[in-house]
Amino acid sequence: MIFSVVNQKTLPFKTVLMDSWYATKRLMALVDNLEKIYYCPLKINRLVDDTGGLEKYKNIGELSWNQSEKISGKIIKIKGIPLG
Repeated sequence: MIFSVVNQKTLPFKTVLMDSWYATKRLMALVDNLEKIYYCPLKINRLVDDTGGLEKYKNIGELSWNQSEKISGKIIKIKGIPLG
């Protein structure tokens, strides 16, 4: 649905902000395929990597956050979402 609306209406946008309810693998992959940036909170049980592949995926609750990341967030790789 979102893909057809974006294509039919030619909506100009660069960024998508969504709630964790919409943070599904399918929707995040679609937004990524559109080459857009997205921001969303993730559920605590998601497996992620913030080391660039140096460590195994871990639950979000196990991530370390410095002061800057607590304010601005951090870029992570979500397990099951291919890199665009």
